[in-house]
Amino acid sequence: MADLLEVIGDPQRRRLVQLLGAGELTVNQLTSHFTVSRSAISQHLLLLAQVGLVSARKAGRNRFYHLEPDAVKKLQAQFDSFWSAELDALESEANALNKSRTRPTSKETSNGF
Repeated sequence: MADLLEVIGDPQRRRLVQLLGAGELTVNQLTSHFTVSRSAISQHLLLLAQVGLVSARKAGRNRFYHLEPDAVKKLQAQFDSFWSAELDALESEANALNKSRTRPTSKETSNGF
């Protein structure tokens, strides 16, 4: 099974998540925002459902899709963790670079500078 970040990596699935952020929508309502077929949107929704990001409720002939709050929180936590780790690594590299620039070279120390 694909992971949450892998599934959300597709631009059309990200757009679906964005649209569903405003509330429940049917496949037909979602499809109206895309140039791809209803079947393609259904396949994207299936993948989003498989990772738990969306769910659907049936009402008559319609299925209303909505975001799952716990999965959205999990996705946010993964992004936060990623950026925290990346920013920590960037800070470490910047500090190392700064130290290497401020250390006197052996030539400078032997000349009394």
